[in-house]
Parts: sequence; C-alpha cells; structure tokens
Amino acid sequence: MDFDMVAAALRQDAADVATYARVLTVTLADVLPPGSVEVEYERSLSDRLKGREGHPSRIVVRLGERTLFLAGGGRPVAEIHHEVRGVVLSRDQVTLDVWVQALARELVAQADASARAAEALRRLVAGT
Repeated sequence: MDFDMVAAALRQDAADVATYARVLTVTLADVLPPGSVEVEYERSLSDRLKGREGHPSRIVVRLGERTLFLAGGGRPVAEIHHEVRGVVLSRDQVTLDVWVQALARELVAQADASARAAEALRRLVAGT
C-alpha cells in the first residue's frame, strides 16, 4: 500500500474531528485492531434530553507504542505520544499534517500485516 496515497486520502477527509471520527470508526474499522480507536463526545443539554450522542470532540488512536490524539474545537489540536507498557515516554504536540502522516504510516503498517486491512485502505484511497 502506498503511504502517500493513504496520507492524501486522509487529508482529503480532514474537515474536522467529526469527519475523522467517522473515517476511523466506519471506513477504517477493518484496518484497525478492535478497541484501538476511542471517540469522546461533547453533549449539550439538548443532546442529553433528546438521547443523542453529541458531537465528537476528541479522538484517541492507540497503535502499538504510539497513541495519536486529535481534539476538536476552533482549531484541531494534535498530539503523538510514545508509550511503553502504559508509561508515556514522549509527548509531542504536532501539526495536523504531521498527525495525518503518522496515522497513515501506522495504517500502512497494519495493511502490510493483513490482507483485509489492505482492502479497507484501498477503499479509502478509491473513495468508495
């Protein structure tokens, strides 16, 4: 799987945290190991009263020793943590582009290990 094509497809879908939440939990569900993506929601009083889940406000992607955080708001805040056995060894705040590249690298590595993951990435790149 071509890293540049995956990164370009992820950038294309990079409108906001809600879009990434949808891409990571629906489109790429076959690529990512179960439980590796956590989406946190911000719920207004209206959301609570109507039983809605609210709007995605933060995404946490755990892949191996890397944990990628993306928080919404006016301007997305992206962080990449290097963790070993639950201990954070480094924490870097990065640009959205660097975050997308790190995510794409991890997704390509997952695809290299699994034919099913490779097919899901091909669908992402093709836009289907």
